[in-house]
Amino acid sequence: MPDSPTLGTQVSKDRPRERLRSVGAANLALGELLALIVGSGSGGHSAARVGQRILAAADGSLARLASLDIATLEGVPGVGVATAARVLAALELGRRAAAATVEIGDPIRGPADVFALMGPRLRDRVQEEFHALLLNSRHRVIREVFVTRGLLDSSLIHPREVFRPAVTEGAASVILVHNHPSGDPTPSAEDRAVTRQLGDAGRAVGIPVLDHVVVGAGAYASLAEELDRGARR
Repeated sequence: MPDSPTLGTQVSKDRPRERLRSVGAANLALGELLALIVGSGSGGHSAARVGQRILAAADGSLARLASLDIATLEGVPGVGVATAARVLAALELGRRAAAATVEIGDPIRGPADVFALMGPRLRDRVQEEFHALLLNSRHRVIREVFVTRGLLDSSLIHPREVFRPAVTEGAASVILVHNHPSGDPTPSAEDRAVTRQLGDAGRAVGIPVLDHVVVGAGAYASLAEELDRGARR
């Protein structure tokens, strides 16, 4: 006997693979997408239940989900090392896909382009990360350099960590970029101190620092634009 409409709906809800085929990935709920990543449950836990538990660990927020670490994920009932790794890998793929709207090699025309390139990678980080973009004479990124992770402190950032690779790569200029985990991109006094320190070092070696972009939650701040506004007052 054919399934009733009610039963058919229930089966569809419980089978995200079939739902994906019929309505497309964009129309699946977060819990369904997580169930697909989980793949199959373990220890008596279904994939759907594990997906919902992962989502609950992030309070239902995609932004919080993106910031979960592997230890937190492994603490969710039904999530083992392999499942946690798959979830983190999927989240990282999403970040990289979002950043791919501005590919390395495209010219950087201003801080908005820096934010488009680096924002998806940095906005969900729970710690500050400091990076440098090495540019050629056409303002195209020739390399991204990870400098340090942790609270930004000018005493802990040595110019050689930025300018040694810049010299090696033959960079014409550098753009600095880091995130504020609070979500507020307003530059701090330490941000300005780091900018001055590395700006002085760049002038000394002939590789100018064009900007320092601070990434927040859906917004950014440009130290170069801030300096320009101050000069015009």
